[in-house]
Amino acid sequence: MSQRNCKLILSARNVQNLEQVKSKCANSEVAILPFDLTDFDNAKNHVTTAISFFGKIDILINNGGVSQRSLLVETDFDVDKKLIEVDYLGTVALSKALLPHFIQNQKGHFVTITSLMGKFGSPYRSGYCGAKHALHGFFDVMRMEHQKDNIDVTLICPGFVQTNVANNALTADGSKQNKDDFATLNGMELQLFAKKLVKAVDSKKFEAYIGRKEVLGVYLKRFFPKLLHRVVLKSTVR
Repeated sequence: MSQRNCKLILSARNVQNLEQVKSKCANSEVAILPFDLTDFDNAKNHVTTAISFFGKIDILINNGGVSQRSLLVETDFDVDKKLIEVDYLGTVALSKALLPHFIQNQKGHFVTITSLMGKFGSPYRSGYCGAKHALHGFFDVMRMEHQKDNIDVTLICPGFVQTNVANNALTADGSKQNKDDFATLNGMELQLFAKKLVKAVDSKKFEAYIGRKEVLGVYLKRFFPKLLHRVVLKSTVR
């Protein structure tokens, strides 16, 4: 996005990492707004600050989240709560806080990074799948209720991408996995994923499935759910 001379607001918890990203965005005006998605009560304040940087916001890319690698029966309920708070409620709180600004402008675009796990399930990811499925329900309704306000909603569903998502995934007791898995290490290159994401945003797609052969799971779920069940069980990697 910086190569298009967009005005960018970068948000995450780690200020040092944000500064590193900012240093690579030479073609854009870039502001940094650090915060934690689970700070629900300050979502409106964060939005007010974000708007103050450049006067308005055109697109919100919801990309915050944490994954999971643990069997359902072994997973502490606090882990399920954490996954819902970060992956679902944090995104909902921020999006609802920004919604009045989009309505006032009669223009806006919510881009939410969900997952293929928001379309079908996989072992060791019960709470993660639940949170990602919830995002689809919420933003489908957002799209329906605010089409009249010229507000677009795009759901991006990545498969395996070469990020730190597996390394940072929560285990049964809430601790990080602290290791990569084979599927993530051999997933789509991040640069290619980013190009496909931007293309989907430009096209204002309702949903975009970005990955390799794992994308086929969406269509198997729709037409051959029992076959998908067998395929996923056979190929599951913790």
